[in-house]
Amino acid sequence: MTQPVTLGGRPTMPPPGVPTEELLIARFRAHARRLFWSALVLIAAFGATAYLYDNLPSPFENWMLLAAAGALVLLVVVVPYVVWYSRSVTVTTRRVIVNHGIGARNRREMSHARGYTIGVRRGVLQRMWGVGTITLSNGVDAPLRLANVPNVTLVHETLADQIEVSQILAHRDAQSGPDGYPGS
Repeated sequence: MTQPVTLGGRPTMPPPGVPTEELLIARFRAHARRLFWSALVLIAAFGATAYLYDNLPSPFENWMLLAAAGALVLLVVVVPYVVWYSRSVTVTTRRVIVNHGIGARNRREMSHARGYTIGVRRGVLQRMWGVGTITLSNGVDAPLRLANVPNVTLVHETLADQIEVSQILAHRDAQSGPDGYPGS
């Protein structure tokens, strides 16, 4: 049996009865616009430290300046970056996986074959940055909210295509006989 021809860049479907392998489609993090203020503070802290080093009034010493700058950079730059970096979203041909957490990792999944509704919300600032918030809801579990998704329209179209392909494969496999072909 030959592989079906794909239209519009969709992935090829395996022959009936053959299990589909899980392929990685996309892996992304929330848009890094939230780190703008951290970058600005980092630049200002280095500039102020360089300017004030050896130019402090008499009761202050250079080690106090360096300690204050280090604490500021740690709290306002490093911590927000680590929090941003610890959250990721993975889209495969079978499911959507959301991982987050610094010490203990939390993971939520939503299967494409089960089907879910896709809600997209884009505020004024989100449209300016080219991002949006996607909410996935299957009606049973709590909705899965993906905030500040970059290229939100592309991710939305990809998720809709994956739902369609997964449900077609599930329906086709349910209709096929024991040897993998319809009517047998």
